[in-house]
Amino acid sequence: MLEPLNPLWSLGGGLLIGLSAAGYLLMNGRIAGISGLAAAALGLTKGSSRRLGLGFIAGLLGGSALAMAFVRRPEFEITTSVPLLIVGGLLVGFGTRWGSGCTSGHGVCGLARLSPRSLAATGIFMGVAALTVFITRHLMGGPG
Repeated sequence: MLEPLNPLWSLGGGLLIGLSAAGYLLMNGRIAGISGLAAAALGLTKGSSRRLGLGFIAGLLGGSALAMAFVRRPEFEITTSVPLLIVGGLLVGFGTRWGSGCTSGHGVCGLARLSPRSLAATGIFMGVAALTVFITRHLMGGPG
């Protein structure tokens, strides 16, 4: 088992996310939500720059690769079936489109702008996440 990361790594990561989101807003006049940028990268949105979306996604993947190379490689174990993972991914994708954004757009950028819609969306995200953990761990007897 790995030792916990130094809290300074988390602080540094949070600062980089905040600076990136602020820079994106200042330079492009748009909110840096991952679901919107992924949709732009795939050419699914009108009026959004596909190149910008691809660049942002490349930066996320490149930053992750650097962290794995220089900090540590994460350890994880998949404990569920592939069909359940696919259904979960589709539900998350549907929810981000229905909710007009994801946790990065609403939770990071929207809350920083004191957006009432983002406050409601983030509260719903977190409430559903807590309810899901409670149901799967305590009512269905899942890992925990």
